[in-house]
Amino acid sequence: MNAEGRAGSRARIAVVGGGLSGLATAFRLASASVEVTVLESSERSGGALRTLEVGGLRLPAGTESFLARKPAAVQLCRDLGLAGELVPPAATGSWLWTERGLVGYPTGTAFGIPGDVGDVFRWPGLSRAGRRHALLDLVKRARKDGGDETLGSLLRRRLGDEATDLAVAPLLTAPCAGDVDRLSVRATFPELEAFEAEQGSLIRGAQAALRRARGAAPVPLHMTLREGIARLPAALAGYLGARVRTGAGVRRLVARSDCGWRLTLADGGTLDADGVVLATGAQGIRELLDPVARSAATELEDIRAASVGSVLLVYPEGTQEALPAGSGFLVPRGHAPMLSCSWLSSVWPHPSYGTRAILRCTVGGVGDEDVLEAGDDDIVGACARHIAAVLPLPEATEASAVVRWPHAIPQYGLGHVERVARLRDHLPPGIFVTGPSFDGVGVTECAAAAAATAEEVAAHLASARSDPTTDQETAR
Repeated sequence: MNAEGRAGSRARIAVVGGGLSGLATAFRLASASVEVTVLESSERSGGALRTLEVGGLRLPAGTESFLARKPAAVQLCRDLGLAGELVPPAATGSWLWTERGLVGYPTGTAFGIPGDVGDVFRWPGLSRAGRRHALLDLVKRARKDGGDETLGSLLRRRLGDEATDLAVAPLLTAPCAGDVDRLSVRATFPELEAFEAEQGSLIRGAQAALRRARGAAPVPLHMTLREGIARLPAALAGYLGARVRTGAGVRRLVARSDCGWRLTLADGGTLDADGVVLATGAQGIRELLDPVARSAATELEDIRAASVGSVLLVYPEGTQEALPAGSGFLVPRGHAPMLSCSWLSSVWPHPSYGTRAILRCTVGGVGDEDVLEAGDDDIVGACARHIAAVLPLPEATEASAVVRWPHAIPQYGLGHVERVARLRDHLPPGIFVTGPSFDGVGVTECAAAAAATAEEVAAHLASARSDPTTDQETAR
């Protein structure tokens, strides 16, 4: 990556947004000797990856781990010198909330689809009729139309409504707190689309995926860092040092006559840059792009975001033994006041936890965001009561906290992949977008997109250096 600007001086890149995506993009650029400045409007960087003190314990306020079977997040940790801090989960296996209590998911699944026909036939999480309907996936014809469809459309077509609503949807939609009937399958789980196209069946597709996985080197599905996921953005910010400016909101972008960009800051100051990476939410990016790239900004209008909350529950000493083996449970839409419940003390144990059961529930999401309007005590009480109904835990916790994340999780509707491609095609030269609004909401997806964005910036700088007559009028 060449870091020279048009006149041979070091190029400067401004990154707007100091969450994981912005920090990771800036890290990649700075590592290649590009002069970079991160502008974060709030007083702290790191976005949703942070910890909170609850009952004297440091607990994750949001996401607690990342997908490890794709390499981007693991590689980012290694590049930061954190390889020795990576830890796998101490417990695996999920449970499903049912009217009869918790039912374990089959052990051999791919994206929630069992690879063993016997598991589909016998699994008690569905009625006999629901299991029979799901097995029809093995004989139904594959869809020939190549257009995008919702995740719900694909699942209902292949497995039926009961298997979709009560078994597969809770597992697949939990990370994005979305509605299975609104989410694009191509943008969320393209693997399922490939299962049908290549194997003619979701169950056979899961079988093939599991066979491939058995032949590969074993890798944990998820990993985190020894002192928690917040260690990752902290390490990124530590590497970047003074290149991260907090309390530095950006009000406006203006194209300069020398083909660069001028950013007007909230405090009235300005910053000139050869390129700008926009790594905030879709709404904030739209407001900045609207005056300089209206066609690109228009594409952002349909990228909505759901509000969620994390409910952290700390139970008294001696309660950890009440948790059965596994990582937590998932809840079908509308069956309990949470989307999921993770057993932090089982999956990511820490000496400070002692023998206390420590749980994190996710509440809210599409269709249930009004839950977040209730008071903290009401939310905690509702979660604790429902948990006590299926686990031998007391209704009263020792300590608790509720963290609200307004408009935090982008929703990838139909045509999202094509929408993002059009958006990027309409961006002016020197403007780039990255972050969960575009290429995936997880830590791993954001790390991968940050690396790809840094490469795009490098290509832009190289092109600008070799062609100093580039007409900036295309950016107006």
